[in-house]
Amino acid sequence: MKRQKVIPLFFLLLMLAVVTVDAAEKKWNDEGELSSVNTGGNTNVSTFSARNLLKYKFSENVEGSWKASVLSSKSEGVKSAERYASELRGDYLISERLYAGVIAGWLKDKFAGIDAIYSVGPVVGYKIYAGPKHFLVTEAGLDYVTEEYTNNTDSDYLRGRAFVAYEFHFTEINRFSQAVEYLHDLDNGDNYNVNSVSALVTVLSQNFSLKSSYEVKYDNEPVGARLNKKTDTILGVSLLVNF
Repeated sequence: MKRQKVIPLFFLLLMLAVVTVDAAEKKWNDEGELSSVNTGGNTNVSTFSARNLLKYKFSENVEGSWKASVLSSKSEGVKSAERYASELRGDYLISERLYAGVIAGWLKDKFAGIDAIYSVGPVVGYKIYAGPKHFLVTEAGLDYVTEEYTNNTDSDYLRGRAFVAYEFHFTEINRFSQAVEYLHDLDNGDNYNVNSVSALVTVLSQNFSLKSSYEVKYDNEPVGARLNKKTDTILGVSLLVNF
């Protein structure tokens, strides 16, 4: 069975195994995000995006999470964007602020020339601020990456990762967050990515929130550089559902 089929199936089976445990213990929490935009008239454009973040606490020191997302867009009835991503990670809490873990990821974006990207590697993080209003986390890691392109070529390399995330709570439930991730190909210095997400979350009820976000994805060496722009941006308003 091809890896494209094995990895998404593995993520699905893991999620099913987690959510079927005794819910009374409340070792898990789930946050879903939905956004849909349709315009008509002179221009017909439709965009749909969905994300989900599932977290599970296996023990006092071991935590796991699964993050998945999909983005699809059509312009005048013709598909113009289609992106799928999934990330599975496990963390061990060494102390109250220091932790270490492993991250495995998968990405598919044929409109960007990417048939599949697989990555796996260790990560170390430190919580500089841990509340109650200010939260600041930094991470550093190393990934082994396999990239398969739509032109039937591929590439394998080691990648360094640096990440920082800040969160400010206006109240116990309303918050602002800013996260920046830097990815650097250790074999090719010109191949690096910068990802940034700014978000404002306003709680509507116990289970529903409204999220306004601005996302920037910069790829210094995109596949098919003559055809693809280096920067993609997403400005969105989404409905969050918490369980």
